[in-house]
Amino acid sequence: MSQPSMSRSPAVTRPLISSGDLDLAIAESPKGIGSVIGSPDSKDLIAGVRVQPFSVYPDDRGYFLEVQRIGNGLAATFPPETTQISAALSYPGTMKAFHFHLFQHDCWTPVKGLLQVVLADLRLGSPTHGLRNTLYVGALRPWQVLIPPGVAHGYKVIGREEALLVYLTDRFYNPKDEGRIPYNDPGINYDWKTQYK
Repeated sequence: MSQPSMSRSPAVTRPLISSGDLDLAIAESPKGIGSVIGSPDSKDLIAGVRVQPFSVYPDDRGYFLEVQRIGNGLAATFPPETTQISAALSYPGTMKAFHFHLFQHDCWTPVKGLLQVVLADLRLGSPTHGLRNTLYVGALRPWQVLIPPGVAHGYKVIGREEALLVYLTDRFYNPKDEGRIPYNDPGINYDWKTQYK
């Protein structure tokens, strides 16, 4: 069941943290997976989240893809002097969720396998506060995802193949900029089970 893209005022929120102009709180959501994003320009995307397909060039030797060109694409505004490029290899069934940043933007490029990416808007005052997005991205759907500060994010590896996520951040890693929320937080209330339909 999709959530509406319009703003809503959750009946209950649980304050999380405030930093500068950013106030974060977990909205109490019904059990579910939120809006499944099937198009990069979906009206159901959380405010500030951007999605862009990337090209994969296969041939008889394997495949080639460009992760990022400095000054172009979703990470065009990332300053070269502080941009960090990292990679995470995760085994089938692995779940990594949730974390958020106060200042850092992430640009995710899943280059192998398939990820069930989960986003939850924690930003009080955001027109999409409390909304959740689910995106199925990777080899079968080569999309990059830009995640702004204050949007909780995580993923689960789907299928039998390991997944490789290459990601850029606009700041060097700083543990003081990162917060964590359990994958089974009762407010976000994300349903990680396979959705039998």
